[in-house]
Amino acid sequence: MKKKAALHNLGCKVNAYETEAMQQLLEENGYEIVPFAPGADVYVINTCTVTNIADRKSRQMLHKAKKMNPGAVVVAAGCYVQAAKEEIEKDEAIDIVIGNNRKKDLVRILEEHWEKGKQEEESVIDVNHTAEYEELSITRTAEHTRAYIKVQDGCNQFCSYCIIPYARGRVRSRQLPDVVSEVRGLAASGYQEVVLTGIHLSSYGIDHGSSLLELICAVNEIEGIRRIRLGSLEPRIITEEFVSVISGMEKICPHFHLSLQSGCDATLKRMNRRYSTEEYYEKCQLLRKYFENPALTTDVIVGFPGETEEEFGETKKFLEKIMFYETHIFKYSRRKGTKAAVMENQVPDEIKSRRSAQLIELGNKNQRAYEEAYIGKEAEVLFEERFIKDGEEYFSGHTKEYIRVAVRSKEDLTNKIRRIILTESDFFAKID
Repeated sequence: MKKKAALHNLGCKVNAYETEAMQQLLEENGYEIVPFAPGADVYVINTCTVTNIADRKSRQMLHKAKKMNPGAVVVAAGCYVQAAKEEIEKDEAIDIVIGNNRKKDLVRILEEHWEKGKQEEESVIDVNHTAEYEELSITRTAEHTRAYIKVQDGCNQFCSYCIIPYARGRVRSRQLPDVVSEVRGLAASGYQEVVLTGIHLSSYGIDHGSSLLELICAVNEIEGIRRIRLGSLEPRIITEEFVSVISGMEKICPHFHLSLQSGCDATLKRMNRRYSTEEYYEKCQLLRKYFENPALTTDVIVGFPGETEEEFGETKKFLEKIMFYETHIFKYSRRKGTKAAVMENQVPDEIKSRRSAQLIELGNKNQRAYEEAYIGKEAEVLFEERFIKDGEEYFSGHTKEYIRVAVRSKEDLTNKIRRIILTESDFFAKID
């Protein structure tokens, strides 16, 4: 009888890709994949450690798995394992721990457990001293139209607030031919859009003499791929050459996530971010020079140590100036082992919450303004899913700018690209 395995992912799109790759490894080796519910023989939780909340969610899911089936093998994998190995190994709810760069060995480690009744192999390596890129791949994804492709791992930036370089190690890039081969396979399976992702995507290729631009050019040549979307980018990669080249590619989606974190130069310096607000603004203007009304999105941290009301005010004014399509607001999370954790003038939680609410309100206002500018205009939509609302059949999807829309249709539009005139009702049709 086949053993049943259930998987749960926490965290970023890179984690999601790795979870799908582990699922396919299990399937290829005779496991039956079942929902994350009671009844599985194996529970694999791919953990996250980007914030304290992520740590807590990781612990909660691991304990939930053991409660669902006390006799099952619970596998803790990923970033939380890497960052808190000693704590994890003491947790009686966890049977197997697998750090980053060892997820490809999941099946072999499970077999060892079935054979010996315990895990003997050391499966949490020092990722800070390896140049090996962990080879994982997928032939399909949970999404039926869009495929996220991990092309890079690790980060060399060491922002003062961030634990990820310690959990993911130094920059390691996937070989370009391997990426092209995987994307070709996905295109042959019907996927029309790919999203290139990584822990620090802008660093792709610096370890083996390639570049993100070279990779984009290669993917652009693959027949069957209609859209190329880019994961989070660092502002410094936005150069005249980079933008002029990609703007000439019809497949490139004009949707750019440029990590900001703060709109105040003094705060950026404490964060060890390697650009100024003036430089960041210039990058946004460069994108707007080559693309017509591109969707610019970003991340902002509020309540970073030492952030005064004046500094917060500078950030708010900067966000008003840029007018992002989407702004993801995070309250600063103190991470043990980072420089920011021991900085003076830690900001109280109530102040973080107040500042966060202000920026969320501003972000919602900017998003509405951006979307309303498209009302009455023609846009290309890749439809992704069908749903029923008030007894009528709808299909939802995204424009190249990643505006989510929904339209009524008797035709099955799933995985079809259509050009439509956007109306106000298209934007606000919601899935119940």
